[in-house]
Amino acid sequence: MLFPSPCRTLSCLVLALATASANSADWLIDDAPFVAKVTENAEKHEIVLSNGLIKRTFRLVPNAATVGFDNLVTGEAILRGVKPEALVEIDGVSYEVGGLKGQPNYAFLRPEWIDALTADPKAFQFVGYEVGKPRERMAWKQVRHHAPDTTWPPKGVYLRMDYRMPTAQQRKIGVSVHYELYDGIPAMSKWITVKNGSDTPLVINDFTSEILAAVERGSAVEARSYGMPRPNIHVETDYAFSSFTADVANHHVVRWDPDPEYLSQVNWSRLTPCLLHVSPEIGPEQEVAPGDTFTSFRTFVMPYDSYDRDRKGLALRRLYRTIAPWVTENPIMMHARFADWERVKLAIDQSAEAGFEMVILTFGSGFNIEDDSTEYLAKMKQYADYAREKGVEIGGYSLLASRTINKENDVLMPEGKSPTFGHSPCLESEWGQDYFRKLYQFYDKTGFSLLEHDGSYPGDVCASTKHPGHTGLADSRWKQFQRIKEFYLWCRGQGIYLNVPDYYYLAGSNKCGMGYREVNWSLPRAEQVMHTRQNIYDGAWEKTGSMGWMFVPLTEYQGGGAAATIEPLDEHLDHYERMMMSNLAMGVQACYRGPRLFDTERTKAMVQRSVAWYKKYRDILESDMLHGRRADGRDVDWMLHVNPKLKYKGMLVVFNPLTEAVTRTIKPNLYYTGLTVVASIRQKEGVAKKYTLSRDYTVALKMTVPAEGFTWFVIE
Repeated sequence: MLFPSPCRTLSCLVLALATASANSADWLIDDAPFVAKVTENAEKHEIVLSNGLIKRTFRLVPNAATVGFDNLVTGEAILRGVKPEALVEIDGVSYEVGGLKGQPNYAFLRPEWIDALTADPKAFQFVGYEVGKPRERMAWKQVRHHAPDTTWPPKGVYLRMDYRMPTAQQRKIGVSVHYELYDGIPAMSKWITVKNGSDTPLVINDFTSEILAAVERGSAVEARSYGMPRPNIHVETDYAFSSFTADVANHHVVRWDPDPEYLSQVNWSRLTPCLLHVSPEIGPEQEVAPGDTFTSFRTFVMPYDSYDRDRKGLALRRLYRTIAPWVTENPIMMHARFADWERVKLAIDQSAEAGFEMVILTFGSGFNIEDDSTEYLAKMKQYADYAREKGVEIGGYSLLASRTINKENDVLMPEGKSPTFGHSPCLESEWGQDYFRKLYQFYDKTGFSLLEHDGSYPGDVCASTKHPGHTGLADSRWKQFQRIKEFYLWCRGQGIYLNVPDYYYLAGSNKCGMGYREVNWSLPRAEQVMHTRQNIYDGAWEKTGSMGWMFVPLTEYQGGGAAATIEPLDEHLDHYERMMMSNLAMGVQACYRGPRLFDTERTKAMVQRSVAWYKKYRDILESDMLHGRRADGRDVDWMLHVNPKLKYKGMLVVFNPLTEAVTRTIKPNLYYTGLTVVASIRQKEGVAKKYTLSRDYTVALKMTVPAEGFTWFVIE
């Protein structure tokens, strides 16, 4: 399906689709036609990875290189030039892996130029390839409700291309470049391995696992301090940390640089950011013993087919459900304020009665995961056994970074640098290694099934030469990240849920914060409600509802006094319900932090009713959200859930922040529900009515929303 031009708005997209052929499919509505495959063209000495959405073409002689990368949805070429497939620095010497030389102009790549390109005799040389299916990069024990259409490992095709050193005495060292292309989504992953077949150790000092000479986004003649736009391509890795957003969490490894070979670019200083380099900022500086293999992190590349913000968000969230489907697990959780048995028992009992699915012994509760005494582990096992009897999971909080241990075990930063959080232990110090031993032991012995891991490793380096787990500064980040990643992968395989306030989704975590300022939960209650819906609206551009947690302070949190506090719950029942529905109606779970979920039968009935409603519509509520009107306290705000694969293909949720009832007509666009002509729509549990979709896929829904109230519409 070719759009007439890159679509920048939903209206443009709808018009483009209306002019496309009748039998064309939009992959965000029906992904079935787009099956990944590898084809060989012996006459052209080429192999092609394609799924009908993107296509990557490799020339195999005189060396292997990417000579084409195309967006088949828009019909645009992504690639403008040939580069090596990877770079590796081994024992202080840098090598290109594959690649071809001699392109006369890097503004574009003409097909007739390719036959004249030559191989660099000093580069690793292509020797063969193998095709297969994607394999799971970690075990996922599926023990909770998750999106109904998730598959693990993802379906698609796998390609491995092998290279050897160019000289005879070096040929025992091999580099393999690995690719996965997935069914139904314009996304692929790439990583490298280095095999030491020699009889002496070698050191991988540095590597670049993806190099892409992409078509530039714009043609700025001048270079300004505020920067130039990058190509419309999403790139991230499973080596990400220190942010709630993908771009920032990957800034240390994903770079869009100027291309020194692009001499004809418009920018006078030749600073156009159009050359993708994916490479660690420091290290890895890893020794590879004879017979062993070094494996890089994975890079995931997804070209967008539009500039429309909602469509780009739909694509990104589809990517996460494809390559990290555990993010769709979304248990309803209470944060128990105290860890003594009587109050934990109350939290478990009330959670079971209310339909909550998980109790977390929160920060400040007295829970201590680092107590590895036999007595404490036995006590926590009793907690877990009781919770399991009640059908409730239990977990706890632990702080890793953002604290100090002592001079011997804290990170030793280079001169002029300080840790991300002001101070931090080194994960490869004696303390760090013992800390992770305690974590493994705790979950192995107790039956707890959640870890809220605060201050997760933010990428701090360490110059110490005395810590047992790393040799110095150059390998410190790689080794520390591997330490925490291995633990998270183990948790994923054990079915242990991970709340991590950092971007560790691709390394095994389930949930990060949706994005909020903690002190806002000490504001007056009515303001907290507004911030809740604003934060979710903003966070949901990149995250599914299940990927981000929110917060509901049942007791005072960071000040604010009685005006900021829900307790006593029955006295503020309307506000409590507004906070619950502001989260649940968006498919988002909040941390309900307090000693109890209800204090009267009336409160219990409200909590049970809210949870039961959520569970009835859970699949559509946990589906994608399209952005309607952001909460501002001046008029109704709304969002639209869509999922063309479900019976309920859409749900419109509408909130009225005003103190009087209002009547409004809202025109949601139902394109992404998959409906094309007629929609059956009912308000709440009322009688459904038939609506004919307008040419732009909208319908007009007139409604009255009660004062400070909420309504919803189910779309079939």
